[in-house]
Amino acid sequence: MVRGRKTDKEKFAGAEATYTVECMMKDRKALQGATSHYFGDKFSRAYDVTFTGRDNKLQYPFQTSWGSTTRMIGAVIMAHGDNNGLVLPPQVAPIQVVVVPVAQHKPGVLEKANELYAALKAANIRVTLDDSDNSLGWKCAQYEMKGVPLRVELGPKDIENGVCVAVRRDNGEKTTVGLGELTEQVPALLDAVQQGLFDKAKKNLDEHIYAAHSIEEAKELQEKNGGFIKTMWCGDVECELKMKEQAGMSSRCIPFHQEKLDEVCACCGRPAKHMIFWGIAY
Repeated sequence: MVRGRKTDKEKFAGAEATYTVECMMKDRKALQGATSHYFGDKFSRAYDVTFTGRDNKLQYPFQTSWGSTTRMIGAVIMAHGDNNGLVLPPQVAPIQVVVVPVAQHKPGVLEKANELYAALKAANIRVTLDDSDNSLGWKCAQYEMKGVPLRVELGPKDIENGVCVAVRRDNGEKTTVGLGELTEQVPALLDAVQQGLFDKAKKNLDEHIYAAHSIEEAKELQEKNGGFIKTMWCGDVECELKMKEQAGMSSRCIPFHQEKLDEVCACCGRPAKHMIFWGIAY
């Protein structure tokens, strides 16, 4: 995601400033993530909200508003999900691990699976055990669809060998883990899944940010690649509207981390004030 300040056109009505995180989805479209607004004392004056200050006089408070809502759930789904369903980062997944017994009708399998479940739960891992009568294939597909980060499979041969198999949801990688090491290895595997998802999303962002020096170039880059287009901007709303009309992109934010791509605005050729990010948003 890119952190920055919204333009005056895009900021919350009545706010002094709006700050945002702009997220890039897998299809390289933008999604405005959480925002925060600085209102100054406009709203407190409008609604006559006061407090008694240290000088024992009534004063108008300066207010802020912070919004991190259910749209962030949508962002997680679109940023990490695949054709098999959800792919949830372990830190926010309601279920981090599912224990799936293989050939559970055979002696000792369910008992050992319950032992693993109890051990993981005691280690403060959000875990569930699927001991239903559904087939192994159904169970695997079900928890892939739900986005559970790690699946632990245990069958008769695994028990004989003193191991189980851990399968990562993000890349399908299988790891053989000793039964006595499971409570130590699972947190490490969950950390690896978390980092892997971050790295993949960061790579998608970094590889799809393009610099442009004119509206024509910005339009061409967007049509060819999608993603975020960064240009210099004079700060005039007319140029913001011009980019929308001619290139189909809205301003996403004025990033906190500024670069000097050019001396002039990509839209009008006048002296530039900021670098700005453009994109096609949901």
